[in-house]
Amino acid sequence: PAERDTCAAFLDRELALLEHARVFVPLGQFGYQATCRFLGVRPRPKFGHGIEVPVGDGRWIVPSYHVSQQNTFTGTLTEEMFDAVLRRARALAGA
Repeated sequence: PAERDTCAAFLDRELALLEHARVFVPLGQFGYQATCRFLGVRPRPKFGHGIEVPVGDGRWIVPSYHVSQQNTFTGTLTEEMFDAVLRRARALAGA
């Protein structure tokens, strides 16, 4: 919570600069929860790798497992899984 609260102002400014962004890819559950909170997603669906969460204004959230060594070394997150999330995010963005 302390890290979240300390970084909140920075995240708020970053999101304000990304006014034209159509898709957000937060890494990990912590990032997903913060993104949902800042974009006003209520109720927040349960975190899951690659789920598609509509923000309600044409924007989307497509979270991924965090790219930590723990997740990559154990196979929780593979390169193929991460690539699939990025491809889907790109498709949702219309790119």
